[in-house]
Amino acid sequence: MKRFKLSRRAFLGGAGALLALPALEMFSPKNAKAEPNDLKRILAFYVPNGIHMPAWTPTTEGDQYALPTILEPLAPVRDKLLVLSGLANTPARPDGPGDHAAGTAGFLTCRHVVKTEGANIKNGISMDQVAAAHLGQFTRIPSLQLGIDGGSSAGDCDSGYSCAYARNISWASETQPLPKAVNPQVVWDILFGGFDPKATAEEQARQKIYRTSVLDYVLEEANSLNGKLGTTDRRKLDEYMTGINELEKKIQKTGEGPQCTPMNRPPGDLPYPEHVLMMLDLIALAVQCDATRVVSFMLGNAGSGRSYPFLLVNEGHHEISHHQNLDTNYEKLTTIARWEVEQFAYLLGKLQAIDEGNGVSALDTSAVFFSSEIEDGNAHRHTNLPVLVGGGLGGIFKPGRHVVYPDETPLANLFISMLQGAGVPTNTFGDNGTGPLSDL
Repeated sequence: MKRFKLSRRAFLGGAGALLALPALEMFSPKNAKAEPNDLKRILAFYVPNGIHMPAWTPTTEGDQYALPTILEPLAPVRDKLLVLSGLANTPARPDGPGDHAAGTAGFLTCRHVVKTEGANIKNGISMDQVAAAHLGQFTRIPSLQLGIDGGSSAGDCDSGYSCAYARNISWASETQPLPKAVNPQVVWDILFGGFDPKATAEEQARQKIYRTSVLDYVLEEANSLNGKLGTTDRRKLDEYMTGINELEKKIQKTGEGPQCTPMNRPPGDLPYPEHVLMMLDLIALAVQCDATRVVSFMLGNAGSGRSYPFLLVNEGHHEISHHQNLDTNYEKLTTIARWEVEQFAYLLGKLQAIDEGNGVSALDTSAVFFSSEIEDGNAHRHTNLPVLVGGGLGGIFKPGRHVVYPDETPLANLFISMLQGAGVPTNTFGDNGTGPLSDL
């Protein structure tokens, strides 16, 4: 086998599937450096209903800050994390009531949307899609839009605001929201081979056998490569194959095929916490496979009323978020938010575990944005948003710090920084983005 001749994405071409290997050293010249935009990634992680900020905000700035209660689960990746205070998304304020839908619509667009429940929706292109227009040229899938809760984009979801605003954070244009996939099996098929939801039971069984044979082929091909790989490449290939097999086992437990379309809710027999972890596993594997370098993920839709009995919180999240300054509600909101941050920490940990050589992890080459549509669920403020950025975007950011910006510093400026770091030449974004943030 000659060096440079083996394509990562062509590795499984002979099996009729399009899988990619991790970034093995054998695929590049010994002293070659990655192209400027090779392995830059943009991910966005949305949580609904705001955050109880007193239990979120560090009391000191700089790199010596202490993680408050809600952020404590991030301790293992603290040095790969930026906590940003003072950022605001003022264009996302609604016309009258409707903060959840308007805030969610503007979550990645930083635009003031047209208040309507009809067909005349108008937003703007989202930050992730600006990134995808550039980074998508390097991957098979330009971007992935994923979430937990589905639902139609039609109708009124919040005080006269369309459900298109409340249930989507990725927008390809002013009038085109990009629906998210919520079924892990559908996401698997997007990444690793087609699946026809109209197929008969016999055809679905045949497809399952085929997917298994593809994995067998991967193992056979990996074994044939093994003797030609160096120690580092062998370890990375072993980790990659272990991840695929573990994920396949998880997916097999959810059924024989997709139980619903990507816009519908997940199967009822897939418990919510496990569903969330499954989606995060798929995101990490999509990154490891280099199937895409742009992902958006919604942990819930705008104004989510989900309860959390597994956390001993039986009331709906939206109801509790209108806390009325009651300590009992503060405690429940802190419990929910801490669990949400645990999921974010899980994803960052998965990315940190992906070794891309030379001591660099997938988290190091990524920028993973975490926030909510509002700051406080009772006041519905769009200022001083809860913002985290995981990763260093290939050395562009200097994580491990709490940075405080002047009040109402545009969130759009953070997005400009992320886009510029990913190689997108832009100095403006949204309704009020005027340039990159300082001190990142």
